Amino acid sequence: MKKTAIAAFLLFTGLYAGAQTAGATDATAPHLQPNTGATALPRPADVLQLKENLHNFGKIPQGRPATYTFEIVNTGSVPLRLDNVQASCGCTTPVWSRDAIEPGATGKILVGYNAYSEGSFTKTVTIIYNTSRTKTLTITGEVYKAPPTSAPENASVELLKQIN
Repeated sequence: MKKTAIAAFLLFTGLYAGAQTAGATDATAPHLQPNTGATALPRPADVLQLKENLHNFGKIPQGRPATYTFEIVNTGSVPLRLDNVQASCGCTTPVWSRDAIEPGATGKILVGYNAYSEGSFTKTVTIIYNTSRTKTLTITGEVYKAPPTSAPENASVELLKQIN
């Protein structure tokens, strides 16, 4: 519950700050000025590139955790630090290195899903980097109810003994 509240607060704060920045117009930010015919300053290039931002686990048995590794590439000219990687709920767990990703290098984010609840799911993981930039990863799938126990390996031998 506490993690969910913190995640919601951070998401709201990020959205609010982004909305405030998008609406700002002052003399110190010429690239945010209304178009007056002057050339706007270019926006900074996005240095964190995702090889993919969506993974579908397909059908997974209930109670058997599933994991997937997302790859990211630093396309910038300076080391990239992931400030935080945060899941949308407690059933999803991201794991990542706190070490900087050098220019041109690849980093990894391992995302685990606990598969506790039966049914379809869609979960997000937010990557916060370069202090205020964000990217979102999404995992989806369907958890099916697994049988409580599996058949013994020698079940067919036991059945043959009962028949004979």
